[in-house]
Amino acid sequence: MSDKAPTALDLPPVDPLPEATQKYFDLCKEKIGFVPNVLRSYAHNIDKLNAFTAMYNDLMLGDSGLSKLEREMIAVVVSSVNKCFYCLTAHGAAVRQLSGNPELGEMLVMNYRVAPLSPREKAMLEFAELMTEASHRIEESDRQKLRDAGFTDADIWDIAAVAGFFNMSNRISSATDKRPNSEYHSMYR
Repeated sequence: MSDKAPTALDLPPVDPLPEATQKYFDLCKEKIGFVPNVLRSYAHNIDKLNAFTAMYNDLMLGDSGLSKLEREMIAVVVSSVNKCFYCLTAHGAAVRQLSGNPELGEMLVMNYRVAPLSPREKAMLEFAELMTEASHRIEESDRQKLRDAGFTDADIWDIAAVAGFFNMSNRISSATDKRPNSEYHSMYR
């Protein structure tokens, strides 16, 4: 794989990119300084890119009883269980940014149980881990633990949706050897 390729697959981007896609990529460059390789990897098929970004933006940026940091924490813990290099690097940086705490980002990447978590955060991450490792074992008592920690049923849906999305994304990233942009490694430290 070349240093510039976002994955190990030979999937050249649509050229030229549609105007709306180019504007989105330009906005990424303006806001964070680069186009994330996850977006570049989908640029071979604009319909798939649009579906991915719509789902991501809804889950991670849309209205929710979960904070943006909590959603990123779920992304990191799921990615840690799945050992997804791309998502651990990218979303570990997001946790560092949103929390203002580089150590928290590293703890969640390596072992969330060593992090100083609130009971709410711990319950949320335990559920995301269970969903990742053995979703078929989830019972009402597992959902009740989330309710007891202060989550509504709508929040439980969002926890499950974020965890499910990152389980899918982790598997695609690992299967295609998606590489994180090098900039992520030094961000927010």
